[in-house]
Amino acid sequence: MTDKLVIVGGVAGGATAAARARRLNETAQIIVLERGPYISFANCGLPYYIGEVIKKRDDLLVTDAESFSKRYNVDVRPNSEVVDIDRDNRQVVVLNRETGEQYREFYGKLILSPGAEPIRPPFEGVDLDNVFTLRNIPDTDRIKAYVDENQPERAVVVGGGFIGLEMIENLVFRGVQITMVEKMDQVMPPLDYEMAALVQAHMIEKKVDCRFGDGVAALKQNGAAITVQTESGHEIDCDMVILSIGVRPETGLARKAGLTLGNSGGICVDDTLRTSDPHIYAVGDAVEMRHRLTGKPVLIPLAGPANKQGRIAADNVMGRLSVFRGTIGTSAVQVFEHTAASAGLNEKTLKAENIPYTAAYTHSGSHAGYYPGAETMAVKLLFSPGTGRLLGAQAVGKVGVDKRIDVLATAIYAGLTVFDLEELDLCYAPPYGSAKDPVNMAGYVGANLIKKDLEKINWNEVAGLDPEKMVLLDVRTKIEVRTSGTIDGAVHIPVDELRDRMGELDRNKTHVAYCAVGMRSYLAYKMLIQNGFSAANLAGGFRTYLAATEKILLM
Repeated sequence: MTDKLVIVGGVAGGATAAARARRLNETAQIIVLERGPYISFANCGLPYYIGEVIKKRDDLLVTDAESFSKRYNVDVRPNSEVVDIDRDNRQVVVLNRETGEQYREFYGKLILSPGAEPIRPPFEGVDLDNVFTLRNIPDTDRIKAYVDENQPERAVVVGGGFIGLEMIENLVFRGVQITMVEKMDQVMPPLDYEMAALVQAHMIEKKVDCRFGDGVAALKQNGAAITVQTESGHEIDCDMVILSIGVRPETGLARKAGLTLGNSGGICVDDTLRTSDPHIYAVGDAVEMRHRLTGKPVLIPLAGPANKQGRIAADNVMGRLSVFRGTIGTSAVQVFEHTAASAGLNEKTLKAENIPYTAAYTHSGSHAGYYPGAETMAVKLLFSPGTGRLLGAQAVGKVGVDKRIDVLATAIYAGLTVFDLEELDLCYAPPYGSAKDPVNMAGYVGANLIKKDLEKINWNEVAGLDPEKMVLLDVRTKIEVRTSGTIDGAVHIPVDELRDRMGELDRNKTHVAYCAVGMRSYLAYKMLIQNGFSAANLAGGFRTYLAATEKILLM
């Protein structure tokens, strides 16, 4: 236990730690030193204030220093930057940013919650007046003031991660024409390519000019405008630039103090959130945290883990043993009418970690199809090919995506399998779900694959099929084929005619059946297998194939 706790940084990690510490110890002296003017604000809501979805600026302020101090009896000091840590004497050196004066403050225990800072690459023009990054309230005020006063017509958003996509959406709400420049071949790195492609199709539908596989080389002032020069040699004229390339842990203070940093650049902590100094703890975006599935240290700058860590660090500081059991990186983002969400590991990480896996795709209704308003959501499930243990989940759609990813995140965290998903007893009423929920459906497909009730090929294997050995079999209706096209070289026999037309098929070849989303082709697969044919099913159907092969698919 400690009689004096000093916390460096507020917001999710630091403010949570202070509140928890006070609930555990009414008499301890607790000081929060916050570099900025705001002790706790809704940083995840900042883009929505710029887009005027959130109307009142004050709604972004979770609390102010005076209110927090009064409720929790905490000494809150805004505009107080810790510039050094004297570990030998257990003191921090504090700069009062209003007066310029410095002073020292003793600590019994210290919790660091410095967060992460936006990456600003060192290319030319990064410091121009109408080039912005978004991290805090002052950043938000600058961006909103610029949009309000100048009413820009064109903006370039650099980066397609969480903040980039949210800024794209909210600037479009303000009537700004957007070009996105993304060095990767997709938005949303937590998603696998074919799932991200569904998001990208929706962005294109909303008239966002998406430039993939290209980075920014320089920003040039062009009168009142900016010319963005890309690495491929293109030039894009705009009125403002938003840099959302990513964030890095803000570890300058920890490094200066000699605390151990990990290979990723984050502060090393143990399961109690203690650093290499027994009197110093660290939480939030600046720390390396353990991934629950791989057991390896990762950087996951999300509010959920930061809040949990703030609570756990406070427990340990106040003498109550508490451990952080790892994260699976559950996250979601809204992109216009769509939601993209994920939990656990994606294919890229599974391959990098040499973890065996298989994937199942489903396209299910958000609720009962006969009840108005049902929308299709795409779900991708990643699991162990042996035990069926869940390794990751991704979903994209208009309605109900967050609900299903939350269920799947719980299942992943608990170590459940696809067989458990088959049996999950989830609520059902026509406005909310179906008797076979999308989570159950994903479990059914995954279980079928493990039990060898279904053989599949994935979208990225289609181009490599040997026509001498394998034939694509389109089992959709004639109207579907006529209106949306088919895969080159496919034989077309509607599923309802397949039993009577099997004589038209070559028994010496494997037939890869596909329909729109995989259900009818699964029926076709079962018919073929039970009539002596070699067969497989195209995982995720024509919808997944279209999206993944960069043909615009509007859900």
